[in-house]
Parts: sequence; C-alpha cells; structure tokens
Amino acid sequence: MRRAVCPGSYDPVTLGHIDVFERAAKLFDEVVVTVMVNPKKHGLFSIDERMDLITSSVTGIPNVRVDSWQGLLVDYCREHDIVAITKGLRAVSDFDYELQMAQMNHRLTGVETLFMPTNPEYSFLSSSLVKEVATYGGDVSHLLPDVVHDRLVARLAAKS
Repeated sequence: MRRAVCPGSYDPVTLGHIDVFERAAKLFDEVVVTVMVNPKKHGLFSIDERMDLITSSVTGIPNVRVDSWQGLLVDYCREHDIVAITKGLRAVSDFDYELQMAQMNHRLTGVETLFMPTNPEYSFLSSSLVKEVATYGGDVSHLLPDVVHDRLVARLAAKS
C-alpha cells in the first residue's frame, strides 16, 4: 500500500485543503491528513477539534484518514510506512519555504515531497485569513466545509 501524508495545522481546514486531499487521494492508496502539533502555538481550535472537523469534512473520500503528530514529520513517515508528503502550493513564496523542508526531509529519510499547485479558485486562501475575515463579520461560508463554517462562527461568537 502506498501512503502519503498531508501535514498541516488546519486551524481550521478550508476547501483549499480539501481540494489537495481529494487530489492526493487519487494518487495514493491511503492519504493521512496529519494535524501537526506545535506546543508554541495556541490555535482557535484544539487538536482534537481540528481532527474532528477534518474527519467530518472528508467523509466522501474513503481512502483519507486523520491523525495528529508532535515531532519531526519524517519520524511519522518512518513509523507509518509513508513514502510521500503532499503539499499544496499557493504562490512562489510557499515554494521557497517548502522546497527547503522537502530537501531536508529527503536528506533525513529519503521521503519524497509532492507539490500540488493549488486550484486557482483557492490560491488566496489560508486558515489565518479565513479567521481574520470571519472575526470581523465577513462571509467565509463559501471557503469552508459547512460543518467547519458553523463551528467557526460559533467559536468566534463565544469569544466575543
């Protein structure tokens, strides 16, 4: 079985992320969407909430599962027999950073990185931007799975 991982913080998961998951799922037997834990960052949603939101958003993609990991991604890949990391790229600025990460990951373990250009419909989209727009009352419903939008609106209302 050929497995790939789609790592990220996913705070929250967007339709741009889902697009990458769907496309990766066509290329691999199993895609593991992995919520990476960074103890220095405190997100709007907990790790468990992010995993639940992703799981609810990928029910139509049978070969996608969701997990979390704290530590080096290459260690996760080694432990789970994962041969590739898939990353969506929105712009050249993403490529500069991601290329360095890909080269380091390959050097450490030989794992390959597959870069997917983001669907132009989502090329501007980031979780941070969605949260910022939603915080000020902007409509982001067309950028998120319904379940994520509902939880985002509820969370922001509870914080105010």
